[in-house]
Formats: sequence, C-alpha cells, structure tokens
Amino acid sequence: MSHSELPADLTDSTTGESVTIQTEQGLYVDPKALSAHLPALSYRGDALYMEQVSIDELAKQYGTPCYVYSKQAILDVYQAYTDSFASLNHQVCYAVKANSNLAVLGVLAQAGAGFDIVSRGELMRVLAAGGAASRVVFSGVGKTYSDIEYALTQGIGCFNVESISELTLINEVAKSLNKPAPISLRVNPNVDAKTHPYISTGLKDNKFGITHEDALAVYQQAADLSHIDIVGIDCHIGSQLTEVEPFVAALDKVIELIHSLRDAGIELQHIDLGGGLGVRYIDETPVSIDEFAQALLPKLSELGLTVFFEPGRSIVANAGVLLTQVDVLKPTEHKNFAIVDAAMNDLIRPALYQAEMAVIPSMLPSAGIDTDGTQPWDIVGAICETGDFLAKDRLLSLATGDVLAITGAGAYGFTMSSNYNSRPRASEVMVSGDSHQLIRKRETIEALYADEALWQAQ
Repeated sequence: MSHSELPADLTDSTTGESVTIQTEQGLYVDPKALSAHLPALSYRGDALYMEQVSIDELAKQYGTPCYVYSKQAILDVYQAYTDSFASLNHQVCYAVKANSNLAVLGVLAQAGAGFDIVSRGELMRVLAAGGAASRVVFSGVGKTYSDIEYALTQGIGCFNVESISELTLINEVAKSLNKPAPISLRVNPNVDAKTHPYISTGLKDNKFGITHEDALAVYQQAADLSHIDIVGIDCHIGSQLTEVEPFVAALDKVIELIHSLRDAGIELQHIDLGGGLGVRYIDETPVSIDEFAQALLPKLSELGLTVFFEPGRSIVANAGVLLTQVDVLKPTEHKNFAIVDAAMNDLIRPALYQAEMAVIPSMLPSAGIDTDGTQPWDIVGAICETGDFLAKDRLLSLATGDVLAITGAGAYGFTMSSNYNSRPRASEVMVSGDSHQLIRKRETIEALYADEALWQAQ
C-alpha cells in the first residue's frame, strides 16, 4: 500500500477516544494512542515499555511467545473495586479462571482478595498461593463428591449451588463429614447481557444457575436439609459487559427474590453479583468501575447485606500482553500473511470468540509511522488450521524478526492455551517497576510426552 492510499490523518489519530482508523484495506490501530488508554504500557521514544521495562528486553531475555503481566496494573484495578464499594461491607473474589498463575493469585491474596473458583484444581492453586479457603466461593455446574469433600475439609467460604441435585449432593457430603455446608443459590434471572453468546450466562437457554421462578422453592428445600447452611444468593449474567443496565436489571430481580425469601423466613448474609465487567481491548467504551458502583450502591445499601463481586477479566486483561515474533512474511495477490511464533494454541480468543485484540509493535520506526511500508496483514500462527489467526487485516509496517505485543491478553490467554500440534505452552513473566521475574518456565517438547508410553504387545 502506498502513502497515497492511506488516510491523510493516519499519523494523527490520537485525538478523541478512538484509536483506530478503518480503511478499505484494513484496520489501523494507533499504538501510542492505544497505549495511553492502557495501564502499565507506554512508548518511551520509539520503544514500548511495561512499567519501567522495555518490551524488547523482555523478549530477548525470555524468548517468544511470552505472556507478560504488570503487578501494579493488577493491584490498581483490585483497589479500584475496593475503593468504589468502600461504603459497604464487601468482598472482591477474583475469578481464578481468567488467569490462574500462582504469582497473580499470590499478589491478589496479599492484597486481601477473595477468590471465585470453578474446580478443585483452582482451589488448590489458591491455597498454594497463600489464599484463604474461607474467602473462596466455589461456583461451577459440575461439582463432584470429591470436589465438595475437599472444599469442605479446607473450610470453603461458600458453594454457589447451580442445581437441585448439586444441593442434595452437598448435603450428603456435609452429613458424612458432620460439617455444615455454607451455600448460596446461583439464580438465573433471564437477563440479556448483550455480549457474545459463548460468554452469556444469565439467560434461560444457558446451562448456569437455577431459574428465577424456581429459586424460592429450591431455597425452601435447602432450608429443610440437615447439613445445609444458607448464607447468600448469587447471580452472574455474563462476561465483557460494557453497559451497566444489565447489571441493574439482574440486581432488581435478585432483590425481588431476597424480599420473598425474607417473607418466607429465610435470612441471608450476602449477595453475590458475580463479575463480567468489560474492558477496553481497542475502541470499546466500557462503563468504569466507579460508574458501575454508583449505579448499584443505592440499591445495595438498602439491603444491609455483605456484597460479593467476582471480577476476573476486568482485573487482569489489560495488565497483560502476549509477545510474539514475526517469523515469515507471506504476501500474496489476495492476502498478506504475517506468520508469527504465537498461535491459536497460545491465544484462542480470536478464533473462539472472534475477539478483536490490538497488535502493536515493540519498536516504532524512528521517523514515526512508516506509511510507505504499511500494508494490511493477517497475523497468523503456524498451526494447521485456517482458524489459526490472532488478528486480521491490520495495517502494519512489518519485517521478519519484529516483536509484536498483543494487548489485553492478561485474561483468558495463557489459561485457555493448549498443546495442539504438540506445541509447548508459552512462558509467563511478571513486571514490577524496573524488576521482572519468570513466573512460569516455557514448556519443553519432551515434557509434552513424558507421561506417555509406547504400546508393548504382550
């Protein structure tokens, strides 16, 4: 693409909220303008930094692909939740599924966070990272006998119950241990979260929770069980919500149910509003944590209950980037492909959710944006799938060996990665100020089949 084919304002898109320009050829994301909206990232001259560490330095020391997280960015968002709801008794329960690295969990545990888990493995991670089981809520639709037994013996704070059969099983396990089980019911309010259908959880078509219409009867059943201790009510309607209205609509339905429970003689200790607050990946304009709080506080204050939240993405997404190197440039008559060393096994969100994530260079051309060299590129991996892409039709000036940062990768990045095509998973690094530390070694290929065995005919 020549300079004459580019918009005249391509190199001056830092005004206003938008950091993008959409052309017929592709999407241009202004790297400096975007970094100004993201925590921990900034360009110093032409070089991209996380906190006080050069991205190129991290790529050279730890290799690519590599996930890098900012400790301070994680803590800042956690603190924003606690400050915004300071007028209420509250507990921020970080959703472990978003990013379960022990270092991330440890940072949050030290800050006083609780945790939202969906498996026994996640509970074990929380405990290994120094978290307290008493500050953990156990969600998830498929808890087994051994899951429940382990959680009870560790002193779990609360089970978020998703079905009548689960409620019966929890009572059975608790009875065998002669230990009461604290529970809340996860109520499905049938509220449209207006998000991607794969991450919508509060509609009647979703597998999660107990319908709003059945909840009172199920609570009454729970009250009659010998080893069930009813402590709360839970509601989670989806993820990456950018508006506050669905939260308010769900809260109104939960409040209606709380009043019905009180009339039936069932008193609760807490209300859990789940998580789901969205983040800015490129040009989204999500509601801020403070705006979220201001919309909910009047209603919550009247209830007189402790309030739980389960944020995940909003705490860690923009605290992390995925670093990847351009290995091959493959321009064709119809499409230009930049083949990088990261792939859909490292970051599946674009392939799974059609997620749009920003791709910005670790080094800008010294003369600014190289308009003569800017072309539309599909950023793809080496996996044998057409769906193996990280971004499509991005206007970039690329050369082999360039290091790119995929922003917003701190949530549902490494934690959803796999070994497809027998590819080792990436390393993970945490940055704090001018310090950085390897918090997960890169897997070796040999480790991928170390637990396998050849068939030995008898």
